[in-house]
Amino acid sequence: MDPLAKRAALFLFILFQISLARAQTTGDSSRLADSLNGKPVATHTGPVIQDTVLNKPVHRKQVKATVDTVGVYHTDSLRFSAIKPEDLSHLPVTRADLLKTQSFFNFTGKAVHIPALRHEPVSYDGMFYLLVGMLFYFAIVKLFFARYLSNLLTLFFRASIRQQQIREQVLQSPFPSLLLNNLFIFSAGLYGAFLLQFYHFGNPDHFWIHYLYCAVILALLYLMKFAILRITGWIFNIKRAVDTYLFVVFMTNKIIGIFLLPFLVLITFSGPVLTEIGITLSILMVCLFYIYRFIASFSTLHKEIKISGLHFILYLCAFEMAPLVLIYKVLVNYLEKAY
Repeated sequence: MDPLAKRAALFLFILFQISLARAQTTGDSSRLADSLNGKPVATHTGPVIQDTVLNKPVHRKQVKATVDTVGVYHTDSLRFSAIKPEDLSHLPVTRADLLKTQSFFNFTGKAVHIPALRHEPVSYDGMFYLLVGMLFYFAIVKLFFARYLSNLLTLFFRASIRQQQIREQVLQSPFPSLLLNNLFIFSAGLYGAFLLQFYHFGNPDHFWIHYLYCAVILALLYLMKFAILRITGWIFNIKRAVDTYLFVVFMTNKIIGIFLLPFLVLITFSGPVLTEIGITLSILMVCLFYIYRFIASFSTLHKEIKISGLHFILYLCAFEMAPLVLIYKVLVNYLEKAY
């Protein structure tokens, strides 16, 4: 065959194959589009095409329809649930019904008015300045009358055999004696106010009034005692014995007034435990001072007027214990009625 004719036949064969492949591709793509849109796709075996070149039959392959999983609509399982829904008719509907169900809050009851009390901090400024003033007062006495204070301590502790001479020197200094007696009134009155507060007598808010009462009562008590003893010594002509007894009494009071100063500072600015310890120790020491005073007074009076022990005990009960017990009873009854 002519080579030109061969080339023409080959060209025609290639054009035929291209048109056949394009027709097949168009059919497959239309089927695929129908499957994506959810349309049924008819699948069948196409006609057998004879391959003219290889002289073999060509079978068209069957195209399987693919299902679009995105296009599947799921059914609401809650809508078609077999479980019966719970009865919610008992639940509150309105806001008022909802507030009534709150048992921990009184929304529907009457309003309770709670007064807002103003916090008043406890101030120790007045007590601080009072104690500073008392310490300064004692420092002035010690500075200007150091010899008198030294002789007084010597007589109290009986550290010298020249007691009569020292006693005469102390008696010749009435002004420092008056200053130390005043210190005893200030410190013992403050100590008495602390005892009333510690044992819950009276109103704790009226501390300064209690202090004034205690100081005035102590001053009046010892003034009356001084006057009665002076009158008694003049009547019974035992003036020397009365002077000696008064000297022992007021000497002990002066020592107690000085002794109470550190305990007052401890009681004022310490906690409850230290306050209780300080009050207990101070009461024991004051009792020891008074026992010392009774013993020293009895030994002095026994030398002066030959008094017996029974008579001295009767005197203590009548002029020492009875007035104190009477004042204590009257003061407690007054505070209980007033507060």
